[in-house]
Amino acid sequence: MPLWQYRGFILASVLREFQLKHKSAMLGGLWSILNPLSMIVIYTVIFSQIMKAKLPGVESMYGYSVYLCAGIIFWGLFAEMMARFQSLFLDNANILKKLSFPRLTLPIIVILSGLLNMSIILGIFYLFLLLTGQFFACSILALIPVLLVQLIFTVGLGMSLSVLNVFFRDIGQLFTIIVQFWFWLTPIVYPIAILPDVIQKVVLTWNPMAPLMNAYQTIFVYGIMPEWGSLLPSLLVGLVLCFLGLALYMKHSAEIVDEL
Repeated sequence: MPLWQYRGFILASVLREFQLKHKSAMLGGLWSILNPLSMIVIYTVIFSQIMKAKLPGVESMYGYSVYLCAGIIFWGLFAEMMARFQSLFLDNANILKKLSFPRLTLPIIVILSGLLNMSIILGIFYLFLLLTGQFFACSILALIPVLLVQLIFTVGLGMSLSVLNVFFRDIGQLFTIIVQFWFWLTPIVYPIAILPDVIQKVVLTWNPMAPLMNAYQTIFVYGIMPEWGSLLPSLLVGLVLCFLGLALYMKHSAEIVDEL
C-alpha cells in the first residue's frame, strides 16, 4: 500500500513520541522551549560577555554565539536522528512482529520527529537573532536546500546502519563513539580557518558534515548564500548511501524480523 495511506499512523506516532518525551515532567512541553533557550543564553553570556570571543571579520559581539548555535542546532538534528536510526528496528521489534504495515513508515517517523524537535529550537534561535539584530531574511530560504542535503545524507547513513545493526549489534555501540569524535572533527566549536591548510583540505574532503555546518554558519553569521558547489560531495555521498540503505533493507527485510 502507498505510504500516503498511512499518514494518520505516521502523524499519530510523531505526536505520541513528542508527548511521551515530556509526559512525566511537571512542565511538560515547556522543556522543549526552556532547554534550547538556556543553551542560547549560556553560549551568549559565556562567549559574548565573559570571554569576549569574536570571529575574524565579524564585528558583532554576538557573532561567535550565532556561529556556535547554528552549528550545534543542526548537528543536534543529525545526532538525534542517527541515534534513532541505528536502533530503528530494535526499538520497534514488538510492533514489527505483531502488526502488518509498511516498514518504511518508521524512517519517516524518525525524520518528522527530528524536524519537529528542531523546529522548536530553530524558532527560538530566530527570535534570538531578531532581538540581537543578527537576523538575515535570506537565511529562511537558503536554509531549505542545505537542510534537504543534510536529511538525504542522514537518512542514507541511518538506514544503512539500522539494517546492519540488526545483524551486528556492536555497530550501534561503535557508531555512538564515532559520532563523539566526528563532532570535534567538524568545524562547529572552532572556525575552520584556524586549522592548517593541509588539515582543512582533509576535513572538507573526507567529512561530509563539514560543508553542511559551514553552510549553516555562513547563512546565519554572514547573511549570505553558501557556496552551493561545496555541498555537492555531501549530496552525492548521501544519495549513494540512500541507495545502499534501501538495497540492504530490500535484501534483508524478511530476515530482520527473525533476528529481532
